[in-house]
Amino acid sequence: MQDNGTQLLTIENRSKLRVTGITDMARFDEREVVLYTALGELTVTGRDLHIGEISTETGDLLVEGDIWGIQYGDKDKQSPLHLLGRLFR
Repeated sequence: MQDNGTQLLTIENRSKLRVTGITDMARFDEREVVLYTALGELTVTGRDLHIGEISTETGDLLVEGDIWGIQYGDKDKQSPLHLLGRLFR
């Protein structure tokens, strides 16, 4: 897992989003994925979204689907400790 505050977002053809620096996942469904990252809360919106790949060791994630938006939220917001969050630690 990356813990130095470094993050990279790579979007390919509005259908694949690779994100590094993930520390936890709050929730996800086919319209919204809410993540906690080294740089704050991150929300991905779209249609037919799903998690293509996930690495608990590196904190990397691939979201696939019809991506409409990517928005950062509160930088200082701490995630509650979810099951997936325990895997990322």
